[in-house]
Amino acid sequence: MPVEHSIWRVSNRPEPLSRAALPSEQLLEDMIVAAPNILSNEWMLIGRQVNTGVCGRIDLLAIAPDGVIILIELKRDRTPREVVGQALDYASWLEQLEEGDIARVYSNFSGGGDLAYDFEARFGSALDDVELNETHQIVIVASSLDASSERVVQYLNDRDIAINVLFFQVFESGGKQLLSRAWLLDPSRERGTPRREREPWKGEFYVSYGHSHTRSWQEAAQIGHASESRDRVGRVQLTLGSPPRRPGL
Repeated sequence: MPVEHSIWRVSNRPEPLSRAALPSEQLLEDMIVAAPNILSNEWMLIGRQVNTGVCGRIDLLAIAPDGVIILIELKRDRTPREVVGQALDYASWLEQLEEGDIARVYSNFSGGGDLAYDFEARFGSALDDVELNETHQIVIVASSLDASSERVVQYLNDRDIAINVLFFQVFESGGKQLLSRAWLLDPSRERGTPRREREPWKGEFYVSYGHSHTRSWQEAAQIGHASESRDRVGRVQLTLGSPPRRPGL
């Protein structure tokens, strides 16, 4: 269901703050660039108005400590479904970027900054120690989203495509505007974790059998108590039976 949130003035007779609107969504983008923790304390901005050359410009790009790239798209004047579709199109372009491409994006954004140096300064770990852009996340920033688009976002998450919506609302208080935010989905339960290829099997098995006065690994190996077989589709199965009886017991 659509996300709604309010702010109340604390007093003996609580009053809700009046809702307002930013003069422009450009201001919101400027605010995020000035204070990226509006989105997350763990992200470092690396690009703004990034020209894909094929499908338009990405509003903002960020990087997480584990090398995940976050694609941030502001709603602006487009319909909600257009935003989701455009963000997926951007993601298909982003997936192809190599480390050198991302370094150039950051250099353009930062006025010549070095991504590896600034990444280590920000997160305390070397960029070479992470899998850069092995996967990415999509974040749509909007003041509202229709129920249909929210269902699409949930559907994509259920299929391991990491996409989320950050809702913002503006309130008036004492002649000043306050910005409030709320995530559609819990960010701590993001989908779309990196998918690593399995290492090739080396043909070795490791079995924790235990050892006590009633069981001996030497006897288990001698009796063939740990046995190997294959199922109908050729998968190897390792079978462990009950502990072998010691002679005389």
